[in-house]
Amino acid sequence: MSGVTDIVMRRIAARHGAGLVVSEMVASDEFVRGSEEARIRAEGAGVSPHVVQLAGCDPHWLGEAARLAEANGAAIVDINMGCPAKKVTGGWAGSALMRDLDHAVALVEAAVAAVKVPVTVKMRLGWDDASRNAPELARRAVAAGARLITVHGRTRQQFYKGVADWAAIRAVRKAGDFPLVANGDIHDAADARQCLAQSGADFVMVGRAALGRPWLVGAIGAELAGRTVPELTLAQKLAIARDHYEGLLSLMGAAHGVRHARKHLAAYADEAAAHGGAADPERRRILLTSDQPSAVAAALTGLFTPASSRVAA
Repeated sequence: MSGVTDIVMRRIAARHGAGLVVSEMVASDEFVRGSEEARIRAEGAGVSPHVVQLAGCDPHWLGEAARLAEANGAAIVDINMGCPAKKVTGGWAGSALMRDLDHAVALVEAAVAAVKVPVTVKMRLGWDDASRNAPELARRAVAAGARLITVHGRTRQQFYKGVADWAAIRAVRKAGDFPLVANGDIHDAADARQCLAQSGADFVMVGRAALGRPWLVGAIGAELAGRTVPELTLAQKLAIARDHYEGLLSLMGAAHGVRHARKHLAAYADEAAAHGGAADPERRRILLTSDQPSAVAAALTGLFTPASSRVAA
């Protein structure tokens, strides 16, 4: 999730039991040329194994980026062939690669040739309903050396509308005997079980549902493994939210960090309101507009104050 799954969020998710966390999408050419933003996106300190997801449409740059990621500690290099954003597909990267499978396979070959670590590929069902070619791309990518395939259960033209078609991923399962991850609309363990059953996948990947709930991935994994997972208290969730916010300020500096954090803070506020915290429009406004870290921290604390405590006060 470009611009969302920053290294601080990934560390928190890993700390709470996520089996694997993947970097946000990193533009290959920018990474190789030394872009500071690309470097931060590819950051992996404190996460093991470290997975870097690369995007691009030029085999040379993708191979060089894969080599650089490995040199910087990546244990796995993932190639993004699923992003639906127009600014990505307009440059023939992301899910646009599903419109030219020969070119997509050339990118896999370039990455595999460049590194010793495993290369994986994330894709969608296809560009549109008339070209659901994920089974063919998966089969060819594996033949070119990819070690694992992830499929989001929508076409590119759906973007994030409608519902993910988990059953359609089963066609990719039938394409070969390789590790398969299913993705899309997985919000809890019940969704994960249904997704696994319908898709035939070996694993599930959680995306947007973890925004404001970075502990969710580990909780789903624990439930699937048959372990009891106690619900976190509001105080525990507040501690995680503050850790995330302070980590972003430290990583990016106050000026950039406060702006980047707002999408996360809005999601944490929604989580608080849904589980006994305050639904306070003024405090939420402060979260989304203030450039003062102390004011944001105070507003966040107020939103995670239990209703009973507010009445008592």
